Amino acid sequence: MTSETVVTILCGLAILVGVAGTIIPVLPGSILIGASLLAWAIWGGAGTAGWVVFAIGTVLVAAGMAASAVLTGRKLKEHAIPGRSIVVGLVAGVAGMFVIPVVGLFVGFAAGLLLSEFARTRNFPAAGRSSWAALKATGLGMLAEFGLACLAASTWVIGVWIAAVNG
Repeated sequence: MTSETVVTILCGLAILVGVAGTIIPVLPGSILIGASLLAWAIWGGAGTAGWVVFAIGTVLVAAGMAASAVLTGRKLKEHAIPGRSIVVGLVAGVAGMFVIPVVGLFVGFAAGLLLSEFARTRNFPAAGRSSWAALKATGLGMLAEFGLACLAASTWVIGVWIAAVNG
């Protein structure tokens, strides 16, 4: 097995983890994809195709990260949800990850967000509505980043095929 093959396999695994990381917040996400594309361009032996894949993939990854931030931020601002509530939700999500295996991160985030919003509004129905809006905004941002990360990963797969045919 050549070093280029090993690099290609490792980069493919890292890209897979990166794509999963756009949905599962404890895993590295888009940045890992970009770093993997760069590593493949440098050490993958694909030549010019590797750099073209890196350029296209980086644009897609950056667009995904920007879309996630903009879509989530706009919706949170639209519903007047403070950053403090999101931070409380994230901390509760990390704690929930250790309490409830597999789904604890999501349950903890939702519960922490709801409790923070209830503490802020002192009105459970209003806290429920704002928490639901924050969850939808977060989900929309994750979905946009996930979709563009998948496109970046697909670009890499096409690049691997091209490099294999030409190499």
